[in-house]
Amino acid sequence: MNPKKFFAELKRRRVYSVAVAYLVGGWALAQGIAQVLPVFDIPNWVVRLTVLLIVLGFPVALAFSWFFDLTRYGIVRTPDLDTRSTDIVPSATASNRVEPGEKSIAVLPFNDLSPAKDHAYFGEGIAEELLGALAKVDGLRVAARRSSFWFKDKEAELGEIASKLNVGHVLEGSVRRDGNRVRITAELIDAGDGFTIWSETYEREMHGIFTLQDEITRSIVDTLKLKLAISPSRPSRSTAAYDAYLEGLVYSDKNTEPELRKSLEFFQRALEQDPKFSRAWTGIAKAWLWLADAFVPPLEAYPKVRDAAVQALQLNDQEAEAHVYLAESKRILDWDLDGAEAEFNRAVEIEPNSTPSNYFIAAFYAARGDRHQALAYLQRTSKLDPASLWVNNFACELYRYFGLYDEAMAAGQRALQLDPTFAHYGEPSLAALYREMGRFDEAIALYEKAREFTGRPGFGLAISYARMNRREEALENLNAAVAGWGYRPGDAIAHVYVTLGAHDDAIRELERACEQRSSALHIVGIAPEFVPLRSDKRFRSILQRIGLEPEKVFAATAS
Repeated sequence: MNPKKFFAELKRRRVYSVAVAYLVGGWALAQGIAQVLPVFDIPNWVVRLTVLLIVLGFPVALAFSWFFDLTRYGIVRTPDLDTRSTDIVPSATASNRVEPGEKSIAVLPFNDLSPAKDHAYFGEGIAEELLGALAKVDGLRVAARRSSFWFKDKEAELGEIASKLNVGHVLEGSVRRDGNRVRITAELIDAGDGFTIWSETYEREMHGIFTLQDEITRSIVDTLKLKLAISPSRPSRSTAAYDAYLEGLVYSDKNTEPELRKSLEFFQRALEQDPKFSRAWTGIAKAWLWLADAFVPPLEAYPKVRDAAVQALQLNDQEAEAHVYLAESKRILDWDLDGAEAEFNRAVEIEPNSTPSNYFIAAFYAARGDRHQALAYLQRTSKLDPASLWVNNFACELYRYFGLYDEAMAAGQRALQLDPTFAHYGEPSLAALYREMGRFDEAIALYEKAREFTGRPGFGLAISYARMNRREEALENLNAAVAGWGYRPGDAIAHVYVTLGAHDDAIRELERACEQRSSALHIVGIAPEFVPLRSDKRFRSILQRIGLEPEKVFAATAS
């Protein structure tokens, strides 16, 4: 139990004691008054009312003040209108709560205590490195980075964070960089009672940073009575390379083109310091993958994803993320689904608790029509990363494809609460779900809101108007989504045409998507918008050409 809640509980019991004592004493006092008041010829109803007020008045006032005291300590929650509230992240449910005996942990970004406050990236990087090392420990479930880091700069008690992320322990700390000297404080907290079960402060020169991370990892593992089955690997022989890598890592988790390109600069700087730094190559693959489609045409971006992933794996075959990105390049550039599956499985084998490993393989199996596998990996991803907009939006989309509307609604609403603007994340999957449910006004409102913040028109609005038989508005929005925005995937345009009943135009755009190597092309087989094309031989031919089995794919979404 959290200490504040513990003392609030003691206070609660004291309130009960006081209330009981008051009732007994108050009743005796009232009886005395009842004997005296008639002497003064006061009516009986006044006597009874006086007695009642004495007996009940104080306990009611006491209960009132007790309630408000409990709201202060978080035992009783009142509606919170603060937009920074962390209530948007779901608490543990029957399907994802911490199991008895399960060891689980969240690593929060370390606070920057440097004199100039200019090393926030270093604090985040150290936390992410520790998170990655702990994720490889057998028997330990680690909350993913996007969920843990979502709480940065938000006012939340550790107990609340642990509840939202469904973990039993929380690791927090701070970093202080002063020249080449670094001071790191780490603290492991038991979320069940709020007590610190391990803490340590380290002061080292930067060249000792790798050994320091190993020490922290081992201390946590020992404290949780787990076995460290692997030896923490030193990421680079150069501290300058490592410092550049950490800064690139922070930018690679952003969602704008300038920030992603900035991450490439830092990763390249790391390689200039240490050409054999495999993680820097993985970072480059990651940056190009997120630049692809949204900002850079696939045929320009994915070859760079593949080359960087291959370089990383030649240096270190244990780079799980590099296997993920190599798998994606095989799927998209070569339509080699068997080769992609092998790489995805290798990534899961190396890092079973990694969000990228589980997220991408879930999407892969969904596209291939392996419904059971897709849902299993999707649920694992949601458990690892419950506070990720990226994951929840994806889950909403995948559940919609499979006709699981209740699950899709829950995930979509969480995504919307995590970021109502949906800036830099494309379009909200919840809007597509509303459209499928016939809630067109709500769908259009969400699409318009996303467009207002991103400034970039999407295709969802055009599809919605097409479903509403408002053809002119559908075409108008389609033109706005295509004109002046550079690369636009053919399959996205085909979504609009097939909904308008223009099947020949839809097939033409799907053929163009094949030439473009659109990354989302494999999804058209299970997307409900393309059901009208399933009997078209040309559509089936396209699915076969990109490595899919039409009948298997169609069966996966059959109700």
